[in-house]
Amino acid sequence: MTPPPRALVTGASAGIGRLYAQHLARTGHALVLVARRADRLEELAASLREAHGVDVEVLPADLASDGGVQRVVDRLRADPLVDLLVNNAGYAVRGRVAELDADATDAMLRVNVLALTRLSIAAMGRMVAAGRGRIINVASGTVFMQMPGNAGYGASKNYVMAFTRTMQAEAAGTGVQVQLLIPGVIATDFHEIAGNAIANFPPERVMSAEDLVVASLRALEMDEQVCIPSLPDTADWDAYVDAEKELVVNVSRDRPAARYHA
Repeated sequence: MTPPPRALVTGASAGIGRLYAQHLARTGHALVLVARRADRLEELAASLREAHGVDVEVLPADLASDGGVQRVVDRLRADPLVDLLVNNAGYAVRGRVAELDADATDAMLRVNVLALTRLSIAAMGRMVAAGRGRIINVASGTVFMQMPGNAGYGASKNYVMAFTRTMQAEAAGTGVQVQLLIPGVIATDFHEIAGNAIANFPPERVMSAEDLVVASLRALEMDEQVCIPSLPDTADWDAYVDAEKELVVNVSRDRPAARYHA
């Protein structure tokens, strides 16, 4: 009997990660759930086992710590049945650069950047060797914005975007799918934790976490590498990429542009 596909989801105890776990369980995936709060993971695991009869493993880990990241890296490397990694864990520390809490920003970058990188390396290495697998890396719509007070978080998600797009280029022809997910404002407790409130956003700009996850998983089925769930026309993303290509032509020349010559 062929074992069911297995997905490892980070940040699984609440919000977007919890919805990924629920939808993947509903479609028959076994799960490895990662988050700091073991009690929340156990509650979710019990409900998923009862509702869907799937195998659910709880893996408590603080992805801001080296030890926590290593636990998840070891789990990814040890299990060839994990064929989907959802790199969802992340949070925002906000404030103007001159006033940022440096230690809090460092901890955020450990989760948003370093943990995602190390888990991607572990998963990509094993999946490429196996010739199959799927990775979803969650960025943010703020990658397209320069908002005062958002330098640290926005930059961390720009890293996710750049890192993931290069992963996609390297994954070509290997049998591994890599999705870059770029959510907008999502109705979770993310904003309250970051010191904002979902009520501060116009309702027409706020998407449910369920709709986001459904779009992401559908995009995976469609082999759509970049999923911006509320984007009406993917030609807008293509135009963004084409604009980059125009810059590439002139970003490295043998002399400065004419305007720099007095």
